[in-house]
Amino acid sequence: MSESPFDPERVRRLNDKPAGDGDFVLLWMQQSQRAEWSHALEYAVWRSNETRKPLLALFALTDRFPEANLRHFAFMIEGVADAAAGLEKRGIKMVMGTGDPSDIVLETAKNASEVVCDMGYLRIQRRWRRRLARRCPCALTQVESDAIVPVETVSDKAEYAARTIRPRISRLLDHFLKPVRKVPVRFPSLSLQTPAALMPMTDISNPRALLKNLDIDASIPPADPFFTGGFSQAQKRFNAFLKNRIQRHSQNSNQPQTDDTSGMGPYLHFGHVSPLWMAWRVKRAKLPETVKEDFLEQLIVRRELSINFVWRAPDYDSFSCLPPWARKTLIEHAWDPRPFVYSRDELDAAQTHDPYWNAAMDEMKTTGYMHNYMRMYWGKKILEWTQDPETAFDTVLWLNNRYFLDGRDPNSFAGAAWIFGKHDRAWKEREIFGKVRYMNAAGLERKCDIKAYVAKVERLKKKRRAFDKKTSGKKPRPG
Repeated sequence: MSESPFDPERVRRLNDKPAGDGDFVLLWMQQSQRAEWSHALEYAVWRSNETRKPLLALFALTDRFPEANLRHFAFMIEGVADAAAGLEKRGIKMVMGTGDPSDIVLETAKNASEVVCDMGYLRIQRRWRRRLARRCPCALTQVESDAIVPVETVSDKAEYAARTIRPRISRLLDHFLKPVRKVPVRFPSLSLQTPAALMPMTDISNPRALLKNLDIDASIPPADPFFTGGFSQAQKRFNAFLKNRIQRHSQNSNQPQTDDTSGMGPYLHFGHVSPLWMAWRVKRAKLPETVKEDFLEQLIVRRELSINFVWRAPDYDSFSCLPPWARKTLIEHAWDPRPFVYSRDELDAAQTHDPYWNAAMDEMKTTGYMHNYMRMYWGKKILEWTQDPETAFDTVLWLNNRYFLDGRDPNSFAGAAWIFGKHDRAWKEREIFGKVRYMNAAGLERKCDIKAYVAKVERLKKKRRAFDKKTSGKKPRPG
């Protein structure tokens, strides 16, 4: 066997079983849902070549992913279908089963010589991999594909803030910031017989039709016409960003009335695009170094601080995840009188006294996205307008995970915790917030054209209503 061409820090054996005599090498594609720039995919192709067995890719569709609804599933399955088309061009067959992912992988692995999987950071993803490691009948290898610097390499502890993880990443970045080697496929699998209970993804012409038989919350519509899943769509969006908007990205980071963000969060969340591909494109682009540095700070340092957070904090979605100083000060001010108190239903309906906050809520509900500056304001006001900080924390996460396409993501969990003091420092003490950072409407009015933002959201809502009317032929959805 030839020496592995992959960084050993990315590759981890999850069990001690040897490779077997199965008919194929199995790639379980779960977090890295793409056919481009995936270390897990290329490692699996390499193992296929080494063992002279075809490579079969598998996607397991489960309707039991916590808090996922039709909006998330529709975007995700478009990306999976796009990945299947990309794999087919390389001679790799992709199949899909529905049910518990670890069960589906185990059943398919009965005929496999070995299994390769990507790496997931959330609690449920880690549980699937642990269960698979205990029961897999053959060798199981995990390959880190969605962090530029592998999470277990960059730090062995929960980092306090960006300033503490930044030097750790900087020391390792030159080693890991390099293209993913594309391995030639020498043993195609398109002619492989599809295992029982699985369907070939290459036959899908209408990916969303797959969702009709799933037991999922259909009350939140897909994010049409604003986002379509898949690497092909991500590539178009990012190319346009590099060509037209990246030079204004940093200066307009607190200007929500503009559209100078990349909009790549949903694609990163579902693994439809590699952060390494994005970073490599920016690194090689003819741009001022300050522009590159500002964007890569967000893509690498801030994003991988979030990955470190969920990896090292088992309670990343609980009030207990906050630093002691933040919990203490918020609890001390829990009984401070609130200027307004809104129920979860009132917030969900965007029925507050604040037109700026209502616009942010409407943008999220309409498009599945919100400008990051407004995300901060949106969360801070929930803290201010909810009866106590623990209820506010739960409400922020519930709304965040329900409507954002990139909800339930390390970035989202870290962003929600930041509202309450995580990865931040103590500020001047005030009512309700204690020493946690404060934001108000006057700050929005001073720093940006907030009325233009409200007008922009109205245009987005109008676009959505027109789309709904055109595609359904029915009375457009209110709101």
